[in-house]
Amino acid sequence: MSAPASTRGWGTGGVSGRAAALRRRYPTVDDLQRAARRRAPRFAYDFVAGGVGDDICVRRNRAALDAATILPRWGVDVRRVETGTTLFGRKYALPVGVAPMGLTGLLRTGADESLAAAAQAANIPYIYSTVGNSTIERIARIAPDVWWFQLYGVPADGHRVSLDLVRRAEAAGAQVLVVTLDVPVRAKRSGDVRNGLVVPFKPRPRTVFDVARAPRWALDMLRRGQPRFDNFRPYVGDDASTQALAGYVFRQMAGPMTWETLARIRDVWPRAMVCKGVLHPDDAARAVALGMDGVLVSNHGGRQLDASPAALEALPAIAHGVAGRARLLIDGGIRHGIDLVRALRAGADFAFAGRAFLWGHGAAGPEGAAHVAALFDEEFRIALAQAGATDVPALRAAGDAMTA
Repeated sequence: MSAPASTRGWGTGGVSGRAAALRRRYPTVDDLQRAARRRAPRFAYDFVAGGVGDDICVRRNRAALDAATILPRWGVDVRRVETGTTLFGRKYALPVGVAPMGLTGLLRTGADESLAAAAQAANIPYIYSTVGNSTIERIARIAPDVWWFQLYGVPADGHRVSLDLVRRAEAAGAQVLVVTLDVPVRAKRSGDVRNGLVVPFKPRPRTVFDVARAPRWALDMLRRGQPRFDNFRPYVGDDASTQALAGYVFRQMAGPMTWETLARIRDVWPRAMVCKGVLHPDDAARAVALGMDGVLVSNHGGRQLDASPAALEALPAIAHGVAGRARLLIDGGIRHGIDLVRALRAGADFAFAGRAFLWGHGAAGPEGAAHVAALFDEEFRIALAQAGATDVPALRAAGDAMTA
C-alpha cells in the first residue's frame, strides 16, 4: 500500500492539501504582502503599509525587532512544546493576537469578518476597531470567544457616543476593552495626502488609473460596495450613506482621550481593560494606578508620531516600572513567530500583529488570514524550541541567558 499523500518522501513538497499549497505559495508574511500589493490599487496598499511623515517610525519598529537576537540553549528535550498562554483569565493557543485596524475593507472587502473568523478558529484574540468596517454586534457573532473591542474617543456631547460604544461592546460580550490614548490629534500621513485618499472614493484621474490596474479589487468593490463605518450607523441614521458615515467619523472622532475620560470608562466597564498607545514608563504607571489590567506598548504602528521610539525599545523600561502589576502587551512590526520570542524576552506577556494578518486577507481572502495564524503557530513553535524552551513560562524565566 502506498503512503498517504501527506507523508510521501522527505520535505515539505511531499505534503498535500489546501493548507500545504498556501504554505508553499506564501511561506512568509512578506510573500503575502507582495501578493496583496499586486492585487490592490496603490492608494489602498499605501494606506495599509504607510505610516506618518516619512515612515521612519514604521521602519524603526521593524529594525528594532531585527536587531534583537536570541542566544539559543541546546541539550533541552524540545520534542514537545506548549505554545499556549493565559491572558485575562482565558487560555489562548499562541501569545499573539490580531491588532485593531481601521478601514480594513479598503485593501479587500470583508476583512474584519475574515480576521475575526480566523482568530476564532485559531483561538487567538482579535481586537475589533471602532473604525472597522463591520459592527460590534456582527463581530461578536463571528468570534464570540476571542473578540476584544478597541475604543477611540468621540469627545462631542460629553463622550455620549464613546460611552454608548462601551455599552454595546459589553452587551455583545467583548472579552476585553482596549482604549486608545495615542491619537490626540489627526496625524499627517503623507502617502494618503499624495494619493488624495478619500472615502467614499472620488473619480480623480489618478484614482481611476490606480483602480484600472487592479481589476480584481475593483470587481470586489463593485459587488460588495465601498467600506463603510457601520459602527456609527446608530448615531447617524439607519439609512445613512457611506459618505454621511465617513463625514461623521471625520468630524466627531477628533480630540484627545484624556486620563479623566479613561477613569470614567474604567468606572463603567466591568471586565478586563487595557490602555493602548503607551511608550513612557510614567504613563504606564498612571494607567495602572487608574485600574488598567493591561498596558499595550505601541506607537500606533508608526502612524502617529514619526519620532516615536520603537515599541520594542520602549518595552523594557515600562516592564521594569510596572513590575508585574498589569499585563504587558506590545504591537508594532510583529510579522514572524520569532518576533514573539523577541517580544516575550523583552518583557511582554503577549504580542499583537496588525498588518501581517491584513496582508493575508488582502492576498488570499479569509483563508489567507487563517494562513497567517498558521504561520505564527509554525514559526513560534520552531523559535521556541530553537531557543531551548518548552513553553512560554520557560522562555520568560530564562532571563538574560537567552539574550545575546
